[in-house]
Amino acid sequence: MKNTLAEFNDAPENEALSLVASCVAITAWAESLVAARPYQTVDRLMQHAAQLTLAWKSTELNQALTAHPRIGEKVQGDGTDAEMSKREQSSVDTQNSALTLALAQGNAKYEAQFGRVFLIRAKGCSGDEILSELHRRLNHSPAQEEFEALEQLRQITLLRLEGVFAQ
Repeated sequence: MKNTLAEFNDAPENEALSLVASCVAITAWAESLVAARPYQTVDRLMQHAAQLTLAWKSTELNQALTAHPRIGEKVQGDGTDAEMSKREQSSVDTQNSALTLALAQGNAKYEAQFGRVFLIRAKGCSGDEILSELHRRLNHSPAQEEFEALEQLRQITLLRLEGVFAQ
């Protein structure tokens, strides 16, 4: 369901938080975004949201990853987070057993190497494109990969936030 900026600005704090909390599992980000209301435009809201994401480090990345399913696996749950993940991963052909196996193997290798779930802005990417990115990122150093994972998290968060509001 899309919401207007006026509804967000005028909502009680707990309702405003619930509107944006599903964008990323980083409570401090949602609280800061809500605390800065009212916003004059959706663009201003998006600019502020993007600015807040620049402070994220490994702690926030790890916190956010608790709500992200593995790429290529069936998304569990029926909450807003799960629905967003299902839509974002909808172009991954889970009926392609070779791709599903390759993604599972890549995910396992990534997790063994970096100690966290592989994160990518999957919206608009095919399963083969995602697999190619996973393989490319396996060549990163831990610092390079953390930087890229944080950038992917920022993109996912802002895409989700954009989807919350009617323009």
